Amino acid sequence: MIGGGQLARMAHQAGIPLGVRFKLLADTPQDSAAQVVSDVVLGDYRDLDTLRRFAAGCDVITFDHEHVPTEHLRALEADGIAVRPGPEALVNAQDKGVMRAKLDSIGVPCPRHRIVADPADVTAFANELKAGRGEALSAEGGGGRRAGGYPVVLKTVRGGYDGKGVWVVDDEQEAQAPFLAGVPVLAEEKVDFVRELAANVVRSPSGQAVAYPVVESVQENGVCAEVTAPAPDLDPALSDEAQQLALRIAGDLGIVGHLAVELFQTRDGRILVNELAMRPHNSGHWTQDGAATSQFENHLRAVLDLPLGDPRPRAKWTVMVNVLGGEYPDMYHAFLHCMARDPGLRIHMYGKDVKPGRKVGHVNVFGDDLDDVRERARHAAAYLRGTITE
Repeated sequence: MIGGGQLARMAHQAGIPLGVRFKLLADTPQDSAAQVVSDVVLGDYRDLDTLRRFAAGCDVITFDHEHVPTEHLRALEADGIAVRPGPEALVNAQDKGVMRAKLDSIGVPCPRHRIVADPADVTAFANELKAGRGEALSAEGGGGRRAGGYPVVLKTVRGGYDGKGVWVVDDEQEAQAPFLAGVPVLAEEKVDFVRELAANVVRSPSGQAVAYPVVESVQENGVCAEVTAPAPDLDPALSDEAQQLALRIAGDLGIVGHLAVELFQTRDGRILVNELAMRPHNSGHWTQDGAATSQFENHLRAVLDLPLGDPRPRAKWTVMVNVLGGEYPDMYHAFLHCMARDPGLRIHMYGKDVKPGRKVGHVNVFGDDLDDVRERARHAAAYLRGTITE
């Protein structure tokens, strides 16, 4: 596995009962997964020679992030190494411009979008959005620097995650910042949505695929804060549509492994694809304790072309709340308190140094009463962070 973060750590844990032997390419010995995997290689995933040496003797290569250069993955495949998901699939998670073009070509509903050249082009795009809604174009002040289609979402096509590389801009002046990175910028309409959903599916090389229940995710400052499985009060027809859409994307893109399709549920009853992730995903962490087979185990089964496990939930509700770092660097005593107070909690810590706002763990709680499950998960995460003390 390339990447030593918490996703690799939890995948390694899931692989132990399967007898999977892990080899890890990590940045430092302190990386989350490097602390628990016995066979660790330290090196730069951006260096092809390092990747080739690492891949020697491996049956299959997979990832806990999407950042390995696409051309390097093509080179590994040319060397006869099994890369899953492969570069032609993974590029759709690496490059948002490529993803949007591909999803358009296969008829997947997305927010309106296009690549923009400069801040003035962002204003032109905003005008196009307004015109597309059948409204008269207008410009306000500053010699036409504002357009009625603002606000607009701008994203650098590569490198962004957890809210990084994403801007919501209200005028042409604010639109300047994304272009400073020197990479292409994707402009998208700001969707009027009710909530965010995620459809998680897993697909093997032989074409077997499974779908987990569609979940509701709550974002705070661009970071996933909470996930409820299944999404409360979601119309069964819309849930089925989301699952079938995710399965179709996995098949049409030739994805092997876990795919998370992040969705907007719009106020007029549609779903639109926001992002794709081709690896275990925060919106699937609930499956560790709330599903018969976790996303991590099924990802490993898929990339090794083993029969996939049952994705059905174990309880009526499961809530996952992320533990973000606060002002208290030592969570040990808070951890003991939470375990003693509520033995039904499932707390997963990543072995990371605590920094304000950093994901350092998550809490899963499952049961039949959604209000109870949600309150317990939120209370534990808040106590671990130090925002509450009782």
